[in-house]
Amino acid sequence: MKKKKRSFWEDVKKYKVLLLMVLPGFIWFIYFFYIPVLANVVAFKDFHYSAGGFLDSLRNSEWVGFENFKYLFASNDAWLITKNTLAYNLVFLAFNLFFAIAFAIVMSELRSKKAVKVYHTMSLLPYFLSWVVIEYFVYAFLSPTHGMLNNLITAHGGEAIMWYSDPTWWPLIFLILNVWKGLGYNSIIYYASVMGISETYYEAAMVDGANKWQQIIHVTIPQIIPMMTVLIILNIGGIFRADFGLFYQIPKNSGALYEVTSVLDTYIYNGLTATGDIGMASAASLYQSLVGTILLLGTNAIVRRLEPDSALF
Repeated sequence: MKKKKRSFWEDVKKYKVLLLMVLPGFIWFIYFFYIPVLANVVAFKDFHYSAGGFLDSLRNSEWVGFENFKYLFASNDAWLITKNTLAYNLVFLAFNLFFAIAFAIVMSELRSKKAVKVYHTMSLLPYFLSWVVIEYFVYAFLSPTHGMLNNLITAHGGEAIMWYSDPTWWPLIFLILNVWKGLGYNSIIYYASVMGISETYYEAAMVDGANKWQQIIHVTIPQIIPMMTVLIILNIGGIFRADFGLFYQIPKNSGALYEVTSVLDTYIYNGLTATGDIGMASAASLYQSLVGTILLLGTNAIVRRLEPDSALF
């Protein structure tokens, strides 16, 4: 006899305890993620905030269609912020991937569990520091008058560098800080994946005469490729989102560094605070989200075609 399928409300009653557990998170997502999506209409209006509140302001603002987008892409800023955002995130993605995997493999080779805990804790500490706090440490090194780096340079007969007005070194500074801050956090999943690899693979490799480096290349790396693929897809989805604290707080929003520090997130913020052009800032934000979504879906589609088991969906 065919078993009768339970109704939706019967499932709700059966799993009511679990559903109540996820209810706060569900409400949080609805309130802070899905409802605000409706406000994207601001990107298509000449929005001016009035005393009547947001809804009245939205209702009374003139509909301008794609004028905000035209103004954004007609300016030189559109190319600059797009180029900087993509270039920085691609470089960050590559270097974070390399160092996270390298650190995870090194940690997996340590035989002292106490040492692993100490190194993991030390590597995780920077991740929990605010960029505001880190900015003070960076300034202690880069201060034009009393910075440690300038003191070292002048002590050896060199000329002090005006770090906050010279854009030459800032791409490298951003890269070092990004890798340093995220190393511990990024390596956790890879470390768990490496530790989950069966010892029989390594034993078979040793029987074939493989040394430690060859075991890493031919056993460890291939075994963690599915996890690498999933994380890369997720990171590509956010490739149009720059780390606001890194690009705004660390260089102190210096105008002299605009060429190398201006990314989509800082552009949107400056658009809101300096010019007050809410419509164009919303257009830039919507542009950022749409491109990120397209990149995520496109990358996942390519991975699904090449390796279905490694795709997100």
